[in-house]
Amino acid sequence: MADSELSYDGVPISQLFADEKPGWRGYVEWEEYPEKKRAAAELMKGAKLTPPPEFQFAPLPTTNPVLVGHRWKEEHELLGLKRIVDYSWETVLREKENMIHLLDFPYNGETRHEDLTTKITNNKHHLLERRIMLLHSVRNHGGIPDIDEDAFVLEIGAFNSFQSGGLVNSPVKLKLSDLKDPAKFPQAEVTVTLQCSGTRRIEQISEYPGEGDELINAPWGEGAIGTAVYRGVPLKKVLKLACGGVRPECEHLEFIGADTYFKKGHLFNYAVSAPYRKVRANRGEEVLLAWEMNGQPLPKIHGAPLRVVVTGYIGARSTKWVYRINALPVPSYGPVQRQEYLYFTSQIGKQNAKYSNGFPIGQMPVSSAILTPLTKTVVIHDGKITLSGWAYSGGGNWVERVEISPDGGHVWYRVPPENLTEKHYHAWRLWHIDVPVDAEGWLEFCVRTWDASCNTEPTYVRSAWNWDLHVTSSAHRIKIYSVNRTRAATRERLAVIERHGLQFEPITMPLPFALEEKEAYDEAVAKYPREPRS
Repeated sequence: MADSELSYDGVPISQLFADEKPGWRGYVEWEEYPEKKRAAAELMKGAKLTPPPEFQFAPLPTTNPVLVGHRWKEEHELLGLKRIVDYSWETVLREKENMIHLLDFPYNGETRHEDLTTKITNNKHHLLERRIMLLHSVRNHGGIPDIDEDAFVLEIGAFNSFQSGGLVNSPVKLKLSDLKDPAKFPQAEVTVTLQCSGTRRIEQISEYPGEGDELINAPWGEGAIGTAVYRGVPLKKVLKLACGGVRPECEHLEFIGADTYFKKGHLFNYAVSAPYRKVRANRGEEVLLAWEMNGQPLPKIHGAPLRVVVTGYIGARSTKWVYRINALPVPSYGPVQRQEYLYFTSQIGKQNAKYSNGFPIGQMPVSSAILTPLTKTVVIHDGKITLSGWAYSGGGNWVERVEISPDGGHVWYRVPPENLTEKHYHAWRLWHIDVPVDAEGWLEFCVRTWDASCNTEPTYVRSAWNWDLHVTSSAHRIKIYSVNRTRAATRERLAVIERHGLQFEPITMPLPFALEEKEAYDEAVAKYPREPRS
């Protein structure tokens, strides 16, 4: 043991918090060893960590990464887990280089608007480097494990006395090769939109700030969403064929991930749950154990070798790097389930929020966003402005209709059905529309969506505000500076600007020439005097 290395009860932390299994790098088992959790909590007690940054009352940095996860890096380093931090960032640069790095660790990456224009969030091939970069957004709560496929084992049910998830008839351990064997389990392929509950959170922050933890309440824009085709095996089939089903007391399935999660000085493996009624619904294809994404092996950053995909729910329920599934009578007691992703209505805040007075967020409400043009864009047009974006609703409520308003929410234009991508039970629809626009100057456009259950979005963000700034389900708004060439005066001015060899943008740049000749001014004032004639 090096002289400077921390220890606990004489055991160096390099041994105490070592990788658990051969072929499982960056994975530390916390739930099985309560004494290890206590040791970590003792070592972190009183540690001087970098405080959370202020990013709501202060402008967001224009850097990329936008925010730096100082606290989580320091906590990992304190416990000798810097290897997890380093490998995670190496994986980001290898698989997600082109993203908006909203938080560098634990990694949270947002897809750029220009990369959200196809029905499936594409794989981009980098031929020179012989690698594939997936442009789907990423929302992680801990570091990225590196687990060899051949070493991977999935446990279902309780195998140890400490575990409480034994409500399956026969606990089982399965290799990935078992799950992939179609002779053992029927496979399924499902098109799924996964969306962070914080998607579009920046709209709430801009109007009414709330809880300011940069990991839990990351300032997401419109790109914390993506759609992929996942291939795997329905969990319902695995429970039936491998475990002989579940016992009558089972109401929830808990998913444990191999990533390490820090919460208020305590350590956990990532743990959430989904209701058993969700698992067994609709042939069981609503909860998938997936190993493939868009026809390619699951990338490490998206949960390789195996992840859970829970359709129609917030992305947090779709556990990555899943290695244990417990059958429970109640929802998971993991902090992500019981202490986060809670909806606090508008009278609840820092002064009175408790875990018990927030209700858990499961199915995603209807939501939509304008991707193009970007807000505060100048659009020179001939009486129509083209807009495009996405629309989504969770819980199997497919998108039925999308409408655009060019005046802040008074007059609405329906997106033609032919301008929407096909319907899916569990995936978004992309849309585009040419909106008639006569007015010039600053205009406020907004979008709203109707789903198959006639749910729609409130017009203003104040109606959707909540203390943890989740599920921004109000009509998304952008501001556009409209320049209408069908107007004679506008055409004339644009021609003058072009003759001077100038650009119209930025609109804030003053024109270097007189706005009107003296003769024209005198003629106009004579025709329409400034003051009454009598």
